[in-house]
Amino acid sequence: MTTTPSAPVAVVTGADSGIGRATAVRLARLGMDVGITWHTDRAGAEETAAEVAKEGRRAETEHLDLTGPPAAADVVDRLADRLGGIDALVNNAGTGTATPFTEIAPDTLRHVLDVDLIGPFLCGQRAARRMIAQGRGGRIINVTSVHEHQPKVGAAPYCAAKGGLGLLTQVMALELAEHGILVNSVAPGEIATPMTGQEDTDVRTEPRPGVPLGRPGDAREVAEVIAFLAGDTGSYVTGASWTVDGGMTRMGPMAGSGLRDDSWRRV
Repeated sequence: MTTTPSAPVAVVTGADSGIGRATAVRLARLGMDVGITWHTDRAGAEETAAEVAKEGRRAETEHLDLTGPPAAADVVDRLADRLGGIDALVNNAGTGTATPFTEIAPDTLRHVLDVDLIGPFLCGQRAARRMIAQGRGGRIINVTSVHEHQPKVGAAPYCAAKGGLGLLTQVMALELAEHGILVNSVAPGEIATPMTGQEDTDVRTEPRPGVPLGRPGDAREVAEVIAFLAGDTGSYVTGASWTVDGGMTRMGPMAGSGLRDDSWRRV
């Protein structure tokens, strides 16, 4: 016999700021209790929890260091135990590099792969096992990047990890569909977050000539797509990559982030 918690439960990794925080708050608004993980910013995670509480939902926080697999994935089980189950996992925690390929140290390579690929693999595995045991399906959303699809100079480990996570998403979608578990990736472009040095920036004041929409994205715009995939409205969507980039990938991320004027818009 299966049991149902008083509210659906989501776990969002790296929810102490940026896309993770916006997602946690948006899922709370959707009616979900939220498990929040943080790596270095405990105060940020507590601020996110307070925002979730303002939406009338429960929040629990846990420290997560994805460079310590496989035990790091225990956080999924701990949060699920405290919140009464798990219905959605958002693998959002991530890291990157800005180093030429020939200069990347093995330790740096391993660090990025652990955080951006192996960690989401293991957290997704834990969540899927619990969802199967619960017997009511679920959602797993892997936050990748436009670099799931296209390369960037200086980001070899990041691109390798995000590209791998994108294909892993497709395998997960195929294998977990029979259990009613839908798996998708969300691939942001340049989003105004602490990771890009633009926390609390009004994106409308930041010109990006190389991006068709002419500006960076707001974390809440990414959260809206994640909420669609995590909720009932995304019930026939699985195995897809949802790019949220203002059209950047149509230009190519190298061009989209590097062009300095609008001359490309005219013949």
